[in-house]
Amino acid sequence: MSASGVRPLDPSRSRPDTPLVGVPGLGLSAATLRPVLHRLGGGTVVTLPGFGEPVPRHLPVDPQTQAGRLLDRVTELGIDTCVLLGHSASCQVVVEAAARAPGVVAALVLIGPTTDPRARTRSRLAARWLRTSVHERPAQVPLLVRDYARTGPTAMVRTMGAARRHRIETALVGVSCPVLVLRGPRDRISPADWTDTLARVAPHGASTTLESGAHMVPLTEPDALAAAIGAFLRTAADGRVTGHPAA
Repeated sequence: MSASGVRPLDPSRSRPDTPLVGVPGLGLSAATLRPVLHRLGGGTVVTLPGFGEPVPRHLPVDPQTQAGRLLDRVTELGIDTCVLLGHSASCQVVVEAAARAPGVVAALVLIGPTTDPRARTRSRLAARWLRTSVHERPAQVPLLVRDYARTGPTAMVRTMGAARRHRIETALVGVSCPVLVLRGPRDRISPADWTDTLARVAPHGASTTLESGAHMVPLTEPDALAAAIGAFLRTAADGRVTGHPAA
């Protein structure tokens, strides 16, 4: 294992030796991350309240508490060290987990992170979501409808409210592992200058924009996403993450 804690990918399997653990986005199920994890050779999806699971009334859903739940699940799975992958609002959760348990999290992958300071109000978030949704592929709609209905609108609003108040850019300063921030070129929820900013504040960060896709790139662009993540993990294992955004 390298000094960064990430082992190189085995070319024969195209997957890292360090286990991949993904957390789906707000209101989404494990199915949304399985395509990209499959292309990376496998991984585990951990669901949490509001992120693949219902939210019991009065249950705390702030990212710090969710990070504790995530780390407990990782321990229960018998995983000592892992690469955490977050999508959308779950990026807050995995960042908090990495800051809390640097010995457990070897690297972070943040796909379309939310809460750009310019769009933290409900109205601005909704406007960005609408501008992004017109670029998404219609084929994913049935899955998203099922997932959102399972979580429920009240739970989604409450969970997003907690995420909206969280400052992911502040939490990233305390993360010591390599960090990759990814987005689709038509993602208005997570614009390029925002992902570049997050990569810059992370001590060992890099950012990249895929050639196609919007916010739901784990479903719509799994091949390109897996290629970018695989390249990042090889670079991280070689100690070549510099802390500056990638082109």
